[in-house]
Amino acid sequence: MSRAEAPTKAPVRTSARPVRLVWSLGLLRSELVTTFRRWRTLALLAVLAGVPILIGVAVKIETSDGSTFGGGGGPAFIAQITNNGLFLVFTSLAATLPFFLPMSVGVVAGDAIAGEANAGTLRYLLVAPAGRTRLLLTKYATTMAFCVVATLLVAVSALVTGAVLFPLGDLVTISGTRIGFAEGLWRAFLIALVVAASLVGIAALGLFVSTLTSSGIAAMATTVGLLITVQILDQIPQLHAIQPYFFSHHWLSFADLMREPVYWDELVKNLELQALYAAVFGSAAWARFTAKDITA
Repeated sequence: MSRAEAPTKAPVRTSARPVRLVWSLGLLRSELVTTFRRWRTLALLAVLAGVPILIGVAVKIETSDGSTFGGGGGPAFIAQITNNGLFLVFTSLAATLPFFLPMSVGVVAGDAIAGEANAGTLRYLLVAPAGRTRLLLTKYATTMAFCVVATLLVAVSALVTGAVLFPLGDLVTISGTRIGFAEGLWRAFLIALVVAASLVGIAALGLFVSTLTSSGIAAMATTVGLLITVQILDQIPQLHAIQPYFFSHHWLSFADLMREPVYWDELVKNLELQALYAAVFGSAAWARFTAKDITA
């Protein structure tokens, strides 16, 4: 057999999946590092961590003479803080969830795509093997990571502040039953996770808005503006028929985790609604982003 007739070896094919997986994990890690190193993100986290401290100090000062904070009124759980510092966790989450937490998430989500476009780095992120779908999923995963970190930061800050300023121990649930401190700590952790999950909808909405413009500031402002608008509409009695469909309507249902037994109806409705918003606005963001003409 001549050299020309000798069979040639077929080229060895290597799967591109491991390469894409490694690249995707590297992209996610890069996005997480970039997001949490921004001064804006650090400032937002600092404000969130400071809210429980302000609440704790205010309660401590007003009750230093043995009186009840606010005459017994105020947000849920706040009257119990002086008896058990663990209630500061529940109070802080209730205080930050209507505005501070979702506003922070709206800023991060709104800047996810629009900020890259404004900085001129978006098209460089879309080089192979990234792809638009993978990049969009990475941005959303980064936003959700911020949701978890921000919520846990509020909870930890409140727990530390409560432990320093007030006694800790067994606590009484909303139903009037007594549970141990370990059980209360576990429920506080579950509440923090539920609060983080409650931000899924606003995160998807912000990401969708971010695909509509090349201005990060405009996207952030629009997302926060929509948040404020929905919060106002949720307080108008004449709109009671559509209010259950607002992403913020069931946010405070996390308080049902402090009942004995736990009331699951409102909690499930909240999680289902957040999943619906994530599906609708996540799909809208994907449809917009995959068809968008990237020039920067």
